[in-house]
Amino acid sequence: MRKKIVAGNWKMNTTPSQAIDLIEKLKPLVKNDDVEVIFCVPYVSLMLAVDAVKDTKIGIGAQNFYFEESGAYTGEISASMLKDIGVKYVIIGHSERRQYFNETDEIVNKKLLKAFEYEITPIVCCGETLEQREAGVTIDHITTQIKNAFRNVSDDLAKKAIIAYEPIWAIGTGVVATSDQAEEVCASIRACISEIYDKETAEIISILYGGSVSSANVKELFKKHNIDGGLVGGVSLKPEFGDVVNYK
Repeated sequence: MRKKIVAGNWKMNTTPSQAIDLIEKLKPLVKNDDVEVIFCVPYVSLMLAVDAVKDTKIGIGAQNFYFEESGAYTGEISASMLKDIGVKYVIIGHSERRQYFNETDEIVNKKLLKAFEYEITPIVCCGETLEQREAGVTIDHITTQIKNAFRNVSDDLAKKAIIAYEPIWAIGTGVVATSDQAEEVCASIRACISEIYDKETAEIISILYGGSVSSANVKELFKKHNIDGGLVGGVSLKPEFGDVVNYK
């Protein structure tokens, strides 16, 4: 049985001192051995965050990195830098990266391959706009994103990935996909992985839902067979995050 995962995406919030203060407040609230907990904090707080969770089961993730090894890429961070400071996870292809920084499926694929090279667990994001959902192309769009992201990725590596389905129309809006809508897409993602690889790989890989996840809807979402946890935005900056982790 797949273990539930709850990852908090802090986005561009908290200074380093604020981040450590928040971690100290959240640590006693997220003690659930049945749930893998991840804090994806801003770059400037990563080293401090790794140290702050040293004696806990909480993992620290980055929100992005660049796929090149090193070089004249001003302002970028490499996978080797993340690995060296103890970062265990990284978010790849978030819709905000795609929308604001023009990240393509090709870039997502390059980052995925580089993350695996450094044994950093990727959290690969996919999702559709409201216009795409209303046009009835959600499943086609999502499966295309997944197939492009996992190009040239072996089945052994794919099993280690985390996929996060985030309908763009539900991110930060307070509007949540119904549990049935989320389950339908997550099931289609699992079917896509089965098509690319095999049923065994599809059953092992973890698929999260993201998009206005809160203590009010977490139980309904997490009871679905193909939803293995959540990628949580705004609530991850609040004590309510503990209620999401301890959802039972």
